Amino acid sequence: MARLTAAAARRIALGAQGFATPRPPVVNRGHLRRLMERLSVVQLDSVNVFSRSHYLPFLARLGPYDRSLLDSLTAHAARSPAPEFLEYWAHEASILSPEAYKYFGFRKRAADERAWGRMRRFAEERADELEAVRLRLREDGPLRARELGYARAAGPREMWDWHDGKVALEYLFWAGEAAAARRVNFERLYDLAERVVPPQALVERPAADEHRALIRLAARAMGVATETDLRDYFRLSAAQARPALSALVAEGALEPVEVDGWREVAYLHAEARRPRAIRARTLLSPFDNLIWFRPRTERIFDFHYRLEIYTPAHQRVHGYYVLPFLLGERLVARVDLKSDRQAGVLRARRIGIEPGADPGEVMPALTETLAETAGWLGLDRVDLPADGAVVLQP
Repeated sequence: MARLTAAAARRIALGAQGFATPRPPVVNRGHLRRLMERLSVVQLDSVNVFSRSHYLPFLARLGPYDRSLLDSLTAHAARSPAPEFLEYWAHEASILSPEAYKYFGFRKRAADERAWGRMRRFAEERADELEAVRLRLREDGPLRARELGYARAAGPREMWDWHDGKVALEYLFWAGEAAAARRVNFERLYDLAERVVPPQALVERPAADEHRALIRLAARAMGVATETDLRDYFRLSAAQARPALSALVAEGALEPVEVDGWREVAYLHAEARRPRAIRARTLLSPFDNLIWFRPRTERIFDFHYRLEIYTPAHQRVHGYYVLPFLLGERLVARVDLKSDRQAGVLRARRIGIEPGADPGEVMPALTETLAETAGWLGLDRVDLPADGAVVLQP
């Protein structure tokens, strides 16, 4: 079995994710399409304290760009044509390349067994209401969930506090009967999938073929990865992934390799680049494909990372919305960021320098990146932390 050093594996992973490719002078839709094809999936998240997360992987790899260009390819477009990048439960709630979207038929067909419990119960126990929602979509779609007329249950509000109409629509979305036609202020508008999704993406395929295609896409996006890394990319089970892995190894698409310091066997994609150096300088969303699987992040970068949004304020270590800073091929700092849109200020509330990183090298690069990011967000200036808030991590 071939062997890779940890540094080589890290550079391969960064190259596969697009960090070895020079940034274009001006970003156009073609650049966005090609990056989406490379990544296959970008996670969506509703938190907007700094920026909507799905914009950030494109910024990290391509540099500042006009966000309306990405909107025009997704359900965030101001006008009504069907989006080119479609939404589905892939990693988490995600936008997908047209190629990747085709391979989730197995998940849609298993909605009665695999969708979240409240959705399944609604489909089982209230079939007549579900059919009424289908008919309403056909007659009046695209629709917001609120337009169905359901009231929220009385009592304390909770996370995922969906009324029954939202539950019905999300079941149809999971089952592939409905799709995200548009979003307005991040609120999803649903329509029948047949009016949103290209016909070729609705063709049924054998589940084994879909699993194999998704593992192939995940391996291409990661360059070198363990079985657990590959499974996590599209949230596949071991039973789904292992036969696909065996088939891809047998056909030569993946090569088993050992990586220094990795406990599991890894799989190297046959077309993975082996960059000699990575010269990245960028902030990463907490949900960026490069770092979203925290065990892989720790294994590759020796960087322990947890999002502390749901941690009580007095128990947070690094801050509320903390973005790792990638410099070269290392994660060298983490920054708690907030966009104060009313004041026109990007506030860096805390900066932590990682062990072994040189603050004299990190801070100039980070300051330049923050200024560039503020401009991209339309903010006038950056406020760096007060003395004592730039810290060396223990």
